[in-house]
Amino acid sequence: MVALKLKTGSDELALLELPWSTPLADWPEDWSLAIPAGLHRHVVRFVTLNGVTLALKELPPRLAEREFDLLDRLREEAMPSVRLVGIVTDRVDAEGEPMEAVLVTRHLRYSLPYRHLFAEDAYVTLRDRVIDALVILLVRIHLEGFFWGDCSLNNALFRRDAGSLQAYLVDTETASWYATLSDGQRQLDLDIAVENVLGGLFDLEAEGLLADDVDPENVADLLLLRYQELWSELRGIEEVPTGDLGRIHQRLARLNALGFDTEEYELHQRDGIARFRPTIVEEGHHRRLLQRLTGIEAQENQARRLLSALRGYAAWLSQSEGAVLPDAVAAYRWLTERWTPTLERLPTEVRGRLEDAEVYHQILEHNWYLNERLGVEQPLEHAVQDYIDNVLVNASDERTVLP
Repeated sequence: MVALKLKTGSDELALLELPWSTPLADWPEDWSLAIPAGLHRHVVRFVTLNGVTLALKELPPRLAEREFDLLDRLREEAMPSVRLVGIVTDRVDAEGEPMEAVLVTRHLRYSLPYRHLFAEDAYVTLRDRVIDALVILLVRIHLEGFFWGDCSLNNALFRRDAGSLQAYLVDTETASWYATLSDGQRQLDLDIAVENVLGGLFDLEAEGLLADDVDPENVADLLLLRYQELWSELRGIEEVPTGDLGRIHQRLARLNALGFDTEEYELHQRDGIARFRPTIVEEGHHRRLLQRLTGIEAQENQARRLLSALRGYAAWLSQSEGAVLPDAVAAYRWLTERWTPTLERLPTEVRGRLEDAEVYHQILEHNWYLNERLGVEQPLEHAVQDYIDNVLVNASDERTVLP
């Protein structure tokens, strides 16, 4: 009899019906979809139960418990990572011999493995965004004292985010949590990331799957450069003449544009020079604001785009009705008059291929494109129908893209 430990809110009791006395490598094809060999240290399988796709990873009980705890803390710290479901222990085979434990996580809907992004022509516009997303993830966890130890393209998943991507941490086998990371620890983690990214792309190249326009060494160099730039932006001390304090606001604006919320900063003034550095930074400024105003769950860039649309509509309402609307009223009007009617126009057969927030962003982009092409502003309803007919019907279903 196996032991199943589930996180609060997980209801995948159907897990008990799976053939736990059989090693994952020997599961029949009708039970699971196997990941291609060589991508993971341990055997990993995907199963679909009650319409939910789960990832199962087989590893020694001690390592499984450790990864369970790390993923749980990542969730508590609101770090972008896969959702923990539970852990299966006390497995025995048909002869009664002890077997490895299995860590269970929920497959991230609408996530794209890097192999799709770097191999398929359909994703050419997103390739440059992969490294930016991985860099932001790496910097975020380093700010929290989290040493990944095996940062790679294979150990992350990527979701569309209004023309960009957001990276999610998948594998924490080699990770450790500290109060803070030293510069040496950060550099070691960064060196591992650069080496792994380079190796992953060389593997794709050897398999004949890497797109012709991708140079592995350039990508690895870009990772190193972007990390150093972002870390300096977040933690570097800047000396600003007291007559040019606008540079402080420009830096804070750049951080907000990256999704980091600066709640405090150090400012020391001496001899006409102000020394400035943000001290508390947190990702998700726009996402939290959108959720608070509308209840919509979105990625950071999607949230920024939707908030811009909301504010533009609120300004139009205020002008046409002769009164400035409170934020809550403007948000409600935008939801009921723009967001909901737009999504309800999507045919059932294509609704859900992309996340709602991503679809709405793409519709806004498509509307702008039509306005530019035709030289006259098009009603949103026309843009929605044109987007459905010429874009969405040809889009791949990205709800469950497995490696």
